[in-house]
Amino acid sequence: MSDIFDRLFEYSQKGYSCSQVMLLIALESEGKENPDLIRAIGGLRGGLNGSGEVCGALSGGMCFLNYFGGRGGDDEVENANLKPMAKELYDWFIDYTAEYGGINCRQILDGDPLNKVQRCPMVVRDTLEKCISLLQEYELI
Repeated sequence: MSDIFDRLFEYSQKGYSCSQVMLLIALESEGKENPDLIRAIGGLRGGLNGSGEVCGALSGGMCFLNYFGGRGGDDEVENANLKPMAKELYDWFIDYTAEYGGINCRQILDGDPLNKVQRCPMVVRDTLEKCISLLQEYELI
């Protein structure tokens, strides 16, 4: 697990957003690369393309769960446990970010640019850990 978190911090240092880091880890876990997906996920940066809304760790976490349990083609079906996992992640994230005043990027950053370095990596790390735990609990990984 520590190797995953080392990679998380490495990606963050390279300038990838919280949501992009989540999906880079998902792809990497399967030995895949998908620059188009990572580019698209960049739209979640800064709380929905810089709007300060929903934190990229949460939206990226939802994408992380969907990467393993969602529908990706006509011949696939969504895993029946995806909605319960997503609800559990959402509820956990609300509790987790309560100390910051909410789930939005601007609330977590609280107007302090240093929080991007101090808070965000920990929020992404803990959210990734929760996602992995859920995927293991529901036997998707």
